[in-house]
Amino acid sequence: MNAEVIERETLIEAPLERVWTLVAEPGFWVADEENLTGNPGQVGDSVIARSAKWGEFPVRVEKVQPPTYVAYRWASAFGGDTVSEDNSTLVEFTLIAEGDKTRLRVVESGFEALACSGERRTQAFESNTQGWPQVLDGVRSRIEASSV
Repeated sequence: MNAEVIERETLIEAPLERVWTLVAEPGFWVADEENLTGNPGQVGDSVIARSAKWGEFPVRVEKVQPPTYVAYRWASAFGGDTVSEDNSTLVEFTLIAEGDKTRLRVVESGFEALACSGERRTQAFESNTQGWPQVLDGVRSRIEASSV
């Protein structure tokens, strides 16, 4: 595994289409549930993902291939700024049907391109490395608890 790339996955007990409904919404992984609109993102859309605990994060939709792949840029190390190539990382979500379950895979990359000190880059990488397992557990719980 590359030291500049975070890769995680989880198996969700729900059909791919139900997982896609959440994953297709920009910022779903960091926004509080009540701040989600339920609307899928389109390439080029930009939103501010709001979390009472973590703050506000700009998110831009980069690529959408329903219902199995979506990529976003987010400025997790630069909360409040607009998204650009040098202040954001690329977060890619891939969904794989496994019978009546769905494997959700996330890959976050681009830390080396962040225009900040090495210390801030390392902090962003370490923080996100620790955060993704919690995020995926929360996503899995949210989807498995819903009947939609």
